[in-house]
Amino acid sequence: MLTPTQAQERCQALIERARRAGAEAGDAVYLASGAESVSVRLGALEDVERSESEHIGLRVFVGGASASIGSTDLADAALDELASRAVAMARAAPADRFAGLADEQLLARGPFPDLDLDDPAEPAPQELRRLAEEAEDAARAVQGVTNSEGGSASTGRGVVALATSHGFSGAYAASSHSVSASVIAGEGGALQRDYAWASTRFAADLPPPAQIGREAGERAVARLNPGRVKSGAMPVVFDPRVGGSLVGHLLGAISGSSIARRSSFLLDYDGAQIFDSSVTITDDPLRRRGLRSRPFDGEGLPTAPRKLVDAGRLTGWLMDSAAARQLGAMPTGHASRGGSGAPHVTAGNVVIEPGTLTRAQLIADIADGVYVTELIGSGVNGVTGDYSRGAAGFRIVNGEIAGPIAEFTVAGNLLAMFAAMIPASDLKIERGIDVPTLRIDGMSVAGD
Repeated sequence: MLTPTQAQERCQALIERARRAGAEAGDAVYLASGAESVSVRLGALEDVERSESEHIGLRVFVGGASASIGSTDLADAALDELASRAVAMARAAPADRFAGLADEQLLARGPFPDLDLDDPAEPAPQELRRLAEEAEDAARAVQGVTNSEGGSASTGRGVVALATSHGFSGAYAASSHSVSASVIAGEGGALQRDYAWASTRFAADLPPPAQIGREAGERAVARLNPGRVKSGAMPVVFDPRVGGSLVGHLLGAISGSSIARRSSFLLDYDGAQIFDSSVTITDDPLRRRGLRSRPFDGEGLPTAPRKLVDAGRLTGWLMDSAAARQLGAMPTGHASRGGSGAPHVTAGNVVIEPGTLTRAQLIADIADGVYVTELIGSGVNGVTGDYSRGAAGFRIVNGEIAGPIAEFTVAGNLLAMFAAMIPASDLKIERGIDVPTLRIDGMSVAGD
């Protein structure tokens, strides 16, 4: 794996090769990662893995057309061939009036913000095994847990670099550390499985492995002997573990490419009040040690915090340069790059800001409802907003979490669901998309 400085230099050299081969403009991206993980099961070592990958991608523009190509071979001869082939492909491609590099005037200029993403600590395999064993041991110690799918711990590091033919060059490194446990409760045909995990940029920020294990065991035991729920319209409360998926549907709907294709259920809602005024959703790609933080986007534009939804009102679209040109707007610094192909839109660290009610207060007036802890399937239509997913969780009876339930579906339309959403006050920053407990009244629940 190259250092960030070396990766920048390699991208810049590839751009120069492309210019010499006939490209009018272009950009190059370097993506590398290395990871090590240790898994245990029933107290015994099960697996030790080490993976490394390195990829360089080139996008070139010739005569209004573009082409993208990538390689895992970074030798000089391979990069010469890569540049020549990319230019030949672009000359044979159809023109696209919306494609192109970001406006030079909008490019991020260094020095870039230090987001503290790279942990110098590199746990040895023995330490990873200890963390995995501690998590699994704690999970198996929970009364009612009868089997284990294992505990695991991993560490990793990646490097991202981007260079463009019109002057941008930047790179950064980022690390990751994680611990997880997955166990089974019950006997015979009445088994239930659940898990817990945590991931952070720095090893020191991980919660104790025993805490993660206990959560996995307690969740599995709590699901034992599930009942069924009667069908009808009722309040549905989403646990934070699954509530973030609702934000994912919002992000897809406000992507500039979805708007440009006219394939979003929010097409005509720019600036509209689509949530209750108590709901504010923020995007902060500059959060220190954030799991989705980055100092610049996939086109070399600066990233910055913004409110996606401000007091219930949608503030606009997330756009890369191509979508912005198509919509007659400005890019928003949300472009992301893979090893090949054009940029696509990705948000940073997204949060539904906490409300004023505790979880207990949020459900206190629910006489009959459901608390969802697992969602199954992907029955969501991004064009119409129609929503239907399999679920598992618990009944809510007279304001209290009651027994476990399974094999039911929750359905509605995302526009109506957003309008009815009420957030609790129990927000924890743990993932890349974080939400408190969310209540949505009037959803259709189908069980017995």
